[in-house]
Amino acid sequence: MGRVLADLGVGHVFGVVGSGNFVMTNALRAGGVPFTAARHEGGAASMADAYSRMSGRVGVLSVHQGCGLTNAVTGIGEAAKSRTPMIVLTADAPAAALRSNFRIDQSALATSVGAVSERVHGPGTVVADVTRAFRTAVTQRRTVVLNVAIDVAAAPAEVAGPIAIAVETPHFRPDAASAARLADAIRTSARPVFVAGRGGRGAGPEIAALAEAAGALVATSAVANGLFAGNPFSLGISGGFSSPTTAELISDADLIVGWGCALNMWTMRHGRLIGDGTVVAQVDVDVDAIGAHRGVDLGVIGDCASTAADVLALLAQDSPPTGYRTPAVAERIATSARWQDVPVTAEPDTGRVDPRALTIALDEILPADRIVSIDSGNFMGYPSTHLSVPDEFGFCFTQAFQSIGLGLGTAIGAAFAQPSRIPVLGTGDGGFLMAIAELETAVRLALPLVVVVYNDSAYGAEVHHFGNADMTTVTFPEVDIAAIARGHGATGVTVTGLDDLDAVRRWVETLSSPEPSGPLVIDAKITDDGGAWWLAEAFAGH
Repeated sequence: MGRVLADLGVGHVFGVVGSGNFVMTNALRAGGVPFTAARHEGGAASMADAYSRMSGRVGVLSVHQGCGLTNAVTGIGEAAKSRTPMIVLTADAPAAALRSNFRIDQSALATSVGAVSERVHGPGTVVADVTRAFRTAVTQRRTVVLNVAIDVAAAPAEVAGPIAIAVETPHFRPDAASAARLADAIRTSARPVFVAGRGGRGAGPEIAALAEAAGALVATSAVANGLFAGNPFSLGISGGFSSPTTAELISDADLIVGWGCALNMWTMRHGRLIGDGTVVAQVDVDVDAIGAHRGVDLGVIGDCASTAADVLALLAQDSPPTGYRTPAVAERIATSARWQDVPVTAEPDTGRVDPRALTIALDEILPADRIVSIDSGNFMGYPSTHLSVPDEFGFCFTQAFQSIGLGLGTAIGAAFAQPSRIPVLGTGDGGFLMAIAELETAVRLALPLVVVVYNDSAYGAEVHHFGNADMTTVTFPEVDIAAIARGHGATGVTVTGLDDLDAVRRWVETLSSPEPSGPLVIDAKITDDGGAWWLAEAFAGH
């Protein structure tokens, strides 16, 4: 199994090793696949998920049978719901071990959270079984749980020579009629907006070229943030994270084209970003995705890169339209489309820092070549909207399962996916403390990880959502997170005002030193924002 997965090209394995997966994990290592030991299977699952998303290679999660798998199931659910191509290599109880303490229905558990369950049936089928699981992960963009009974894993298998099986992501060109209809819709549009999602992350240049020819503005869903970084006609994120200018320009569009984007309630603000009479088109490789969240006027089955290229060819003979790319619109985008450009009203000095001012300052202090990961919670709009990223591989957004506590593992996996970039995590105090075991992992690995803890001593989303109810179940005493970080061997800094960020500047200066800097944890004691603007969208979707 280890040789087959290595030969197929998996990139990195993360896990917690027990007796059931000890030999399998070492077999992967012997095949040349790097391994990172986590402190909890849940953290390892998030590491593998983020690595797969941000590297473009299949990551592997290795876990023990039974409880090892159940410990990882929330992270597996996030990966599955996000259509992350990932392999979960899990031991399983032998078929004859009916009384095993570890026995559960692992296949049912996997499918219950949206993953695909596969199995290695025996030594004679190991190549076919493992290759099938890998092919499903890559070609269908699925998280595959590969069950291996420990007695099967212990059996010898003869595999002659390297496994030379090419598995590539398929490309689907649209049919000519569909491409022509989309070209016609673009020709007749005066104010087109293209919104790229997860499925468009590999087609940024093609979508941007078509947008230029069509006079279209470009935006992304949250998961594709950064895809059009540097484009002067980029609106940033469409949806609950949109600035007022971005929301207005999208809602004034007469054509919205979703490129690998579901155009769901988050991205379209429950439909409020779609104006009366606006034509809505959707491009996707998955026929079931077309119109799954809202009715569309035009659906095109095809991959985003091929579709954009084909439509551009159809428009090649047309006179270039101005479309939405007028000087006035360009000026509005340049001056107010980014949240960083929206003035922040100074809050009274309460001994706590404004989270907007904090994040704007960190955007200037931290190296621009970064990879930002976002945990879930009341805070998450601040790093999502106020920290710039260099491209689509600079932003990892794990919100498909809406679980807090996945951020620290996510940031570690993202760091391995893009090792030349500074990893940055935005998290709340609740999510950070839930995942605290993986801080030791980051310290052990000497990762130059910046952890920004937006600390309101509460599960802030619930505090704001439930208003004047009894909040003692979701509020907590002050915790000195910086001291906890120092106890783990990280640099810990408490921030109650912008002057405290001098310590962050000094840490950044150490990045050029030959000695590893290790993680920096910023315990930001933040002011109450009165309820983040994106929360209304989140709770409306419950």
